[in-house]
Amino acid sequence: MLLRSRLKRLLDLVPGKRQLGVYRFLPCFFVLGGVLEWIMINVRIGHETFYDVYRRKRSERQYQEKLEELSTSGNQLPK
Repeated sequence: MLLRSRLKRLLDLVPGKRQLGVYRFLPCFFVLGGVLEWIMINVRIGHETFYDVYRRKRSERQYQEKLEELSTSGNQLPK
């Protein structure tokens, strides 16, 4: 119960409770989302960012779909 009261006291420190209610936290989540997006674009883990991996995987899936499409239609595979 002590943790709950401390948490409530901490949340009450955020201004705008009367005017905005729970929506007063929206700017915090907006900024947090922007920071997460920036990290996914710019921070490299190893030699790749999140979007490098995403583009590579999407390209691999498209190539596999093209191979399956060509194999079911009976056409020759590209060289």
